[in-house]
Amino acid sequence: MGSMDGRLVLVTGATGGLAKAVAAGLAREGAAVVVVGRSMDRTEEAMDAIRTQVPGARLEPLACDLSVQSSIRSAASDFLSRHERLDVLVNAAGVFRKERHVTPDGLELTFATNVMAYFLLTNLLLDALQRGADAARPAGTPGARIVNVASRYGNTSLNFDDLQTATGKYSFLRSTPPTMLARVLLTQEFAERLRGTGVVANAVHPGLVKNTALLQDVGGPFRWITNTFGVPAGKAADTAIWLAGSPETAHVSGKLWAKRKELPTPGMGSDPGARKRLWEACTSLIKHS
Repeated sequence: MGSMDGRLVLVTGATGGLAKAVAAGLAREGAAVVVVGRSMDRTEEAMDAIRTQVPGARLEPLACDLSVQSSIRSAASDFLSRHERLDVLVNAAGVFRKERHVTPDGLELTFATNVMAYFLLTNLLLDALQRGADAARPAGTPGARIVNVASRYGNTSLNFDDLQTATGKYSFLRSTPPTMLARVLLTQEFAERLRGTGVVANAVHPGLVKNTALLQDVGGPFRWITNTFGVPAGKAADTAIWLAGSPETAHVSGKLWAKRKELPTPGMGSDPGARKRLWEACTSLIKHS
C-alpha cells in the first residue's frame, strides 16, 4: 500500500514539467489524481505518459484554462459534481510571457494565471477540502493540504498600484517574480484563515527545472541557464510530494519550503498587512458573471 492510498488529489498544470512529475509521484504513492490541463487532448496525453511510469495509476482528466475565470468556475463545478471531498490541492500551473497579453476577463495574463487562478480555484474548492479534512479526522489520517508551487522571490515587492504590469516596459522579469511573492503571501493568508480547520497550506520553491515548456515563450539566456543548471522535473517534484502526503507536514502551515527545509520569507513576504491587502485586491478582481 502507498502512503496516499484512498486520498484524492487535484494537480493543476499537470500536462507537463514539474506538475506532471508531481502528479506521477502522487499516483505512485497510491493517490487518485485529477490531472488538470488546458485542453482535454493534452490532459489525456499527459495521463497516458503518467501511466507509462506508473502502471495502474488512478487518473481523471479535467480541462481548464486557468487564465479565464469562467473556465476555472466550470472546472470546479465539474469536479464538485463528481466528488464531495478533496484531500490535496496542488496549484502548480504557471506561465512566463515575453509580451503582455490580456485575458477575456480584462486581466494581464501572467497575473491572471499565476495569482488569480490560485486564489479563485482554491476558494472554490475550500468546502471540498474541509470535507476531506473532516473525513480524515475519524480515521486518524493527516488532514487536507494545499500545496502552492511558488519560488524564492529575492528583493521583489508588490506594487499594489500596478499589480498587472500595466505601466512601463513589459517583460517577464518585471511581471513574473512579483507573482511568486504573491503566491507566498496568498499561501500565508490561506493558512491563517484555515487555522484550526484541519486544512493546511504551504508553498514550495522547486528551484530551476530543466527541459520544460514553461520558458518556451521567453527563450534566451534564462532558458539556457535553466536547462543547463536545473534539475529534472522528477527530482524537483520531491518537496511538493512530501508536503502533499507526509505525516511530518500534516500540521505545518503557512511556510515556504525547498528541499524539505523551511525557507525564510524576507521583506514583504513577512508582512501580514501585505498579504491581507493582496487578498482584498484579488477579491476585487473576481468576475461574478
